[in-house]
Amino acid sequence: MPDRTRNRAQMLKLNAQGLNVAEIARRFDGHEQTVRATIQRWSNKGLVGLWSDRGRGAKPKWKNEDLEDIEACLIEEERTYNIVQLARKLQQERAVNLSSDRLRRILKKRCDPALCGAVPYPKVYHLRSLSLRTA
Repeated sequence: MPDRTRNRAQMLKLNAQGLNVAEIARRFDGHEQTVRATIQRWSNKGLVGLWSDRGRGAKPKWKNEDLEDIEACLIEEERTYNIVQLARKLQQERAVNLSSDRLRRILKKRCDPALCGAVPYPKVYHLRSLSLRTA
């Protein structure tokens, strides 16, 4: 259990025992508003209020259309690309600056059925199945 969650539970326990907000804040070497916010979260959300919300994090540097463009390029063009060439192509054509490692992870997650729960690159599989049937 994270320390913040444990501290919040202890704050609520001390509050239930009758300690005031100022005393609880002193015991945790924190601010009174933090204790009040913890009590409010408990009363509004219940047990879920003890855990921290997910952080917002950085916004993605790429859009879905960028990856669809790369996928279309891989399907339609005769030549093959390595991941460094794909990252460079994405930077030159779409002004999306991703490292080759990051692009590899993104594409791998998009095409792995275990990770995304869908059929990877359905157009590629469809084209390959057609070529296998005619051969």
